[in-house]
Amino acid sequence: MSSDIRFTDFKSDKQPTWCPGCGDFGTMNGMMKALANTGNDPDNTFVVAGIGCSGKIGTYMHSYALHGVHGRALPVGIGAKLANPNLEVMVAGGDGDGYSIGAGHFIHAVRRNVDMSYVVMDNRIYGLTKGQASPTSREDFETSTTPDGPNQPPVNPLALALAAGGTFIAQSFSSDSQRHTEIVQQAVEHDGFGFVNVYSPCVTFNDVDTYDYFRDSIVDLEESDHDPTDYDDAKDAILDADKEYQGIVYRNEDSTPWEQREGVTENMADIPDGAPDDAVDLVREFY
Repeated sequence: MSSDIRFTDFKSDKQPTWCPGCGDFGTMNGMMKALANTGNDPDNTFVVAGIGCSGKIGTYMHSYALHGVHGRALPVGIGAKLANPNLEVMVAGGDGDGYSIGAGHFIHAVRRNVDMSYVVMDNRIYGLTKGQASPTSREDFETSTTPDGPNQPPVNPLALALAAGGTFIAQSFSSDSQRHTEIVQQAVEHDGFGFVNVYSPCVTFNDVDTYDYFRDSIVDLEESDHDPTDYDDAKDAILDADKEYQGIVYRNEDSTPWEQREGVTENMADIPDGAPDDAVDLVREFY
């Protein structure tokens, strides 16, 4: 950890190709600021992303990074963190990447509670493939492939996380720079799996869930009597379909990361020279 790190240290020399006005710009800036504010160094940070507009983020951030396959970023991030517990691991994804093909990995990553963060850019549409309904799209959201709407209720990712035993569940808005950074920073600092769903508007294909819509609709839990350590308060907020909440929805202050519980402390990336003891005998036994 270093106090000399600035968020610009996490900027790469690659220019983003996102559409002008895309919410992912603000999401990424908040991620970089959060990493810098917590004293993390780019040389000790690993950013993993899947497929979709969010999948490009590792190219635009200066750190170790991997652009994986659709829905599979979380297991890669978990593997890296367990191999090197001293590494700061941040996984980035989108609503299609994380809550559709990656939904199974999401649930199990939440319940394992490995000490890492997961930031999802939720624009409620498939942007990279030109505007199909995503798992979080409204039931009546009209697209070229769902002209009458999906006709099924949207996935509630916060409810999935709470049901899976999540220890840090939050939501932010990419356009609210300071608040978004604060929330992601708390996810990074959390002892366990820090999950943040980010309202990250798609200005090209989603003309319903816009910046103006979120600005008019968002209720900040910090400005209410919400207690993020109270499970019932969290459940009530998560299941309130009439409001768009921002803030820390639930935080378990007694959270113990999986690797701490299981005694995973060694850096397995440090491989000694030569074969491990008895490895040759083991191979001969089976071959």
